[in-house]
Amino acid sequence: MMTPKDVLAFAKENGAKVLDIRFLDFPGVWQHFTVPMSELDEGSFEDGYGFDGSSIRGWQPINASDMLVIPDPTTAAMDPFYEEPTLVLVGNIVDPVTRESYTRDPRYIAQKAEAYLKGTGIGDTAFFGPEAEFFIFDEIRFESSRHRAFYEIDSVEGIWNTGRDEAPNLGYKPRHKQGYFPVPPMDKFQDLRTEMLLTLEQLGIAVECQHHEVATAGQAEIDMRFQPLLQMGDQLMWFKYVLKNVAARSGYTVTFMPKPLFEDNGTGMHTHMSIWKDGEPTFAGDGYAGISETGLFAIGGILKHARSLCAFTNPTTNSYKRLVPGFEAPVNLAYSSRNRSASVRIPMYSASPKAKRIEFRTPDPSCNGYLAFSAMLMAALDGIENKIDPGEPLDKDIYGLSPEELAEVPSAPGSLAEALEALQEDHDFLMKGDVFTPDVIDTWIEYKTENEVNDVNLRPHPHEFFLYFDI
Repeated sequence: MMTPKDVLAFAKENGAKVLDIRFLDFPGVWQHFTVPMSELDEGSFEDGYGFDGSSIRGWQPINASDMLVIPDPTTAAMDPFYEEPTLVLVGNIVDPVTRESYTRDPRYIAQKAEAYLKGTGIGDTAFFGPEAEFFIFDEIRFESSRHRAFYEIDSVEGIWNTGRDEAPNLGYKPRHKQGYFPVPPMDKFQDLRTEMLLTLEQLGIAVECQHHEVATAGQAEIDMRFQPLLQMGDQLMWFKYVLKNVAARSGYTVTFMPKPLFEDNGTGMHTHMSIWKDGEPTFAGDGYAGISETGLFAIGGILKHARSLCAFTNPTTNSYKRLVPGFEAPVNLAYSSRNRSASVRIPMYSASPKAKRIEFRTPDPSCNGYLAFSAMLMAALDGIENKIDPGEPLDKDIYGLSPEELAEVPSAPGSLAEALEALQEDHDFLMKGDVFTPDVIDTWIEYKTENEVNDVNLRPHPHEFFLYFDI
C-alpha cells in the first residue's frame, strides 16, 4: 500500500510531469482534471483539490457547488495513453465546509459496504470477479432529434457484411451466435484483445483470460482476477478506460452497452462473489454443490432482493433489451450449480474450497461497479443475517419446463421503470450501516426516471414507423 511519501517517490521515479485526478459521477463515468506536479505534495492527500460539483451528473445544486476531491495514495498509477508522463490518482469526494465524505460518491458507498461487512462479524473481505463483456465496432453512428432517429453499427466481423465489396472481401465473419470462439482468421481481434490484456497487466491488474464472445461483430470478454470490493470497483473503471483507449488508438470503438445488436447475444457481466473471514472462504461447505449454509443464505438474500438489485446492476433502459424471458439471458430468479439460465449459479470449475463462490449472472457492464457490488454484498449479508432460505435449486432445463412450472419461478424486472419501482419498495437492506442513504436511493430513482426512463418513453421508436405508419 503506497503512502503519500511513496507516491511522490513513484512519480519522480517514473518522470511524471503532470497529475491526473479521477473520480466518477453518480451514474458511473470517470471524470478527471489535470494539475502540474508542483501542485502535489504530502499535504495534498489531506487538503485535496477543489472543483465544481454542480456540473457532475446527479450531484450538487448550483448554490452548494464547491466540492473537494482527496487523492487516495493507494491508487497511484502511470497513465498508459497520455503523451506526457502522467501520474493518476483516484480520489474520494468530501464537503469543503464540513470535511465529511460525500454520500453520493460511489466510492464512499463501497468503502462503507466493506466496513459494514467487518462490523457484522460474518467476514472481513468480500471478493468480486466481474466478467465484463463488450463489443468492438469499426464504426457507430446515431442521432436522436425531434424529427429523426437512427443508429448504424458497422464491423469488419459483422455477418451482414459477407456481401460487401471490401477489395477484397475475404469472408470469415462469425455467424449470429457463433462467435464463441473460433480461431483467426474468423476471430479478427485476437491481437487487439491481447494488447488490452497486456495494458491492464502493465497497470498491475491481474487478468485471467481473454476471448471472443458469442455474438458476431466483435463481441468479446476479458476476465480480471477477483479482488476485494473497493479494489475491484477501481479496477472496473480502469478496465473500461483501457479497453476504450486501446481500441480508439487502433481506429475501433468499444461499447459496454448491454444490447447494441438486434437478434444476437447481449452483453452481460456475470459477477462472482465470495465472503472470506480470517483467510478462509465462508461459502465453502458440504451442502448442495459444495456450498455452506452461509453461502446458501447469501443466495437467498440475492434472490429475495434481486428485483431491486437490478436498479443498480442493470441500470439502463437498454439493459432490459437483454433481460428478456425465453432467451439466453439469466432472468429466472433461481439458483443452480450448472444451469446458466438461472440468475445465480454455483460454478463447478474447481473442487477447491477456496474457489467456492456464487455467480450472479443478471448484471451487465453498464452499471456503476461500486454501487452494484455494494448492493450485491448488502443483499447477501441480509440473507445471511436473516437466514433466508433460497428454496430448491433449479436444475431442470428452463426451456423444458411446463407453463405451470415456469410460472412458479420469479423473473427479473422487464424494464428499468420496474426495477426502480422495486428499489422504491425494497431498499431497507441497503440502508443498514448507513451504506446507502435515503438521499442516495431517492436521487438514483429520480435521476434515472427523469433522465432515462422518461426520455426514452417520450420518443417515437423507429420500429413504430414500420409497425404503424400506414394505420
